Amino acid sequence: MRAWLRAALVLGAQLRALWLAAAVEVHTAKEVVAVNGTNQRLKCTFSSSSPVSQQLSVSWNFQPEDLSAHEPVFYYLKEPYQPPSGRFKDRVTWDGNVERHDVSIMVWNLKPSDNGTFTCQVTNWPDVYGTIGEVRLRVVQKVSFSEIHFLAVAIGSASGLMIIVVTAVIICRQHRRKARDRRAEAAEAADSERKEKESLKMGEKKDSIPLED
Repeated sequence: MRAWLRAALVLGAQLRALWLAAAVEVHTAKEVVAVNGTNQRLKCTFSSSSPVSQQLSVSWNFQPEDLSAHEPVFYYLKEPYQPPSGRFKDRVTWDGNVERHDVSIMVWNLKPSDNGTFTCQVTNWPDVYGTIGEVRLRVVQKVSFSEIHFLAVAIGSASGLMIIVVTAVIICRQHRRKARDRRAEAAEAADSERKEKESLKMGEKKDSIPLED
């Protein structure tokens, strides 16, 4: 009994190791934020223990934030297939390259209803099991025109006020410099006039002294 149990455990471990070695690993971003009305590339890459086969398939699905049923988004098998109906009809295109292990898609004209989780699953025969990539998409609203206008007015007003202040400071400094120069010129003229008067007085005194015989 013990020998049978030991053999079963060894076989289970070997099968698990074989499954892990043959599994496909899928890699995606954890979260993507995009603006309402824009287009967003959802990147998904994979690694496989086997070469890329003709049977490689890619399945993209979507689950809304309300956790309702999953919806098909995109399918690839030898060539891309867009969903024939649903919210993503005519809004999803293939943007990958299987030879480079890239199975990304492009979602066009994003809407708030696109908020949710996208899953990317890859099978590459004989690697038919593996991880499933998940990326959460958050669609945010655009900045409204009124907000942009208000921001532009605020920035313009601040810039205009700064220019006025700088101009006023420069003008005040120029006026002070000119006033200082005028005072210096007046003082220099007064000093020159005083020296001239003193020189005249000295000359008059010399002329008034009588000459000795």
